[in-house]
Amino acid sequence: MTRPLWSEYFMDIADMVAKRSTCLRRQVGAVLVKDKRILATGYNGAPAGLKHCEDVGCLRLNSSIPSGERHELCRGLHAEQNAIIQAAYHGISIAGSTLYCTNKPCVICSKMIINAGVEKVFFRDGYDDVMADEMFREGNIEVIKFEK
Repeated sequence: MTRPLWSEYFMDIADMVAKRSTCLRRQVGAVLVKDKRILATGYNGAPAGLKHCEDVGCLRLNSSIPSGERHELCRGLHAEQNAIIQAAYHGISIAGSTLYCTNKPCVICSKMIINAGVEKVFFRDGYDDVMADEMFREGNIEVIKFEK
């Protein structure tokens, strides 16, 4: 039996992390990796200690906000944001790392990814975000759609 490619291995881990999501609309997982070592993980959900959408309802769903729009109108953080925050919280540098994410990062996350020093992003699914694509291009971040 042959071993899977590292990208496949880390995407599988992102899928597993996504199962911890408390979002009612979409479960997303993210893994930050450097030198084949996991630095931090994140999933989408409310900040630590706050009620989750599964407990209080989904603001976006109740307000009929389309997917990919008005990201600020949500109780939750995105998986990419949580991975970056977890690394910072634990004092782990993610400069030069690769992000594996089940969904394509939005423009808000793209700006954070650039400033955090992430060099490459693998994603599986997602909606088009033209501004995020432009930010990644200008920031020289390699973005790769993962396909088995």
